[in-house]
Amino acid sequence: MTATSTAAKTGGVLAATCLSTLVVNANTSAVSILLPAISQDTGTSVNTLQWAVTGYSLIGAAVIVTSGSLGDVFGRRRMFQLGLLLFVVSCVLIGLSTSGAGVIAGRFIQGAAGSTILACGLSLLTVANSGDEQLRAVSLWGAAAAVGAAAGPLIGGVLVDITGWQGLFWIDAGVGLVCMAITWRTVEESNDPSRPRSIDYGGTVLVALTLGPLILALSQGSVWGWTSLATFSCLLLTVAAGVGFVAVEQRVAVPLLDLALLRNRVLVASTVAILIGAGTINALMYVLSLWFQDPSSLGFTPLQAGLATLPATAGLVVVAPLVPRFAARIGGRQVVGLGFAITAAGFAVVGLVDADWRYGIFVLPLIAIAVGMGMSNGPASSASTACVPAHQVGSASGVSNMARYVGAAVATALAATIYSSVTANRVDEGIAQGEALAAGLAATAWVMAVFSVAGVAMAVVMGRRYRAAQGTLEDSAAAASAHMHTLPTSATGGGAR
Repeated sequence: MTATSTAAKTGGVLAATCLSTLVVNANTSAVSILLPAISQDTGTSVNTLQWAVTGYSLIGAAVIVTSGSLGDVFGRRRMFQLGLLLFVVSCVLIGLSTSGAGVIAGRFIQGAAGSTILACGLSLLTVANSGDEQLRAVSLWGAAAAVGAAAGPLIGGVLVDITGWQGLFWIDAGVGLVCMAITWRTVEESNDPSRPRSIDYGGTVLVALTLGPLILALSQGSVWGWTSLATFSCLLLTVAAGVGFVAVEQRVAVPLLDLALLRNRVLVASTVAILIGAGTINALMYVLSLWFQDPSSLGFTPLQAGLATLPATAGLVVVAPLVPRFAARIGGRQVVGLGFAITAAGFAVVGLVDADWRYGIFVLPLIAIAVGMGMSNGPASSASTACVPAHQVGSASGVSNMARYVGAAVATALAATIYSSVTANRVDEGIAQGEALAAGLAATAWVMAVFSVAGVAMAVVMGRRYRAAQGTLEDSAAAASAHMHTLPTSATGGGAR
């Protein structure tokens, strides 16, 4: 193969993977903005449509590690193409849907597609490059992921006004087809012949069976009654599936989760910190998207609501690349703790919301929450892969990536329940709708503040028994995408000291 053809194929891998991760992350972050429009068009309540958000994360949590394993065994290009095909199919299904059930079903498929695209795309990119070029390529992939997540709400808001909510999914389907064509023409197949061919399908199913009933209980508990048989049965099934998961992981040849990693205090604490960070930011975006657009509160259009989230997304993207050098100076766990403290303070301010608040009052607390998230995400992700030996880095990053999906699913479901149930209770008490909505938002914010304080505790538990990142340019790129995916840093594979 000539140098020109090699460069072309490497460029093709970079184009296909970066474009696909940009569109997947933009799609994911845009959906919350679309929910009121989807609800009005399909006649499905927003409370039911929260499954379009939580279901995506639920399936993503179950599939993110397995899809990478399938790529290693059966071919990364093949699985990447399958993920793109599923993404296109899900977009078409959602775009054609006239009911909430169709949208939710499409989003479940999209959860599997998105996690497969991210896991196998990053593997393809890593295999296609080496040395400095590999670092550059992975950094560009991370930057594309960050840009997509930041731009999603604004793109969604623009498209609702121009094309209707379906427009986002039709455009995404087109981009998915372009990525498939680029991959078919330029990307070569690769796999890992040294990896055992055993796939932990049982663990994948049990992850879904653990999370599904839990999210159902959180979503319907206020309706069924928290002590009802239905709620209790869901929680019992969650516990049973969780116990089954542990039993399966102890017996399979290549487990989804290496339980021995749970003895690593730094990894456990950093993973919980990642889970809390992903959960709280997703819960916030979900609730604020609804509150901003409700006629009894601010009554924003989807475009205005998308613009209103920019302080949060911009703050997160701007501060994250600056964090690694800051962490190199004062210590990663100190930055994680300080970040969660700032986030908790921002949520506490939102917890004081009143029906008379205008949008301007939200700007500073939103920036504080975003800055705090940016400070905590990067060092926690870096620690998760720095505290294990090189041969365990893949497993550790898989754990942290799964934690993001779990946090997003559970926290969003919890936030949706708190917001809707508190609002309904206040309305039943005779309080005006606007004040009731403010009470629901305030209650949700206070719960997220408590979770953020728990993140401060995780920073203490992390300790200092791991190698610190040096604050390089690659570390900045990894930090910028840390709220979506764990990327290698200059500390990766250092192991606990």
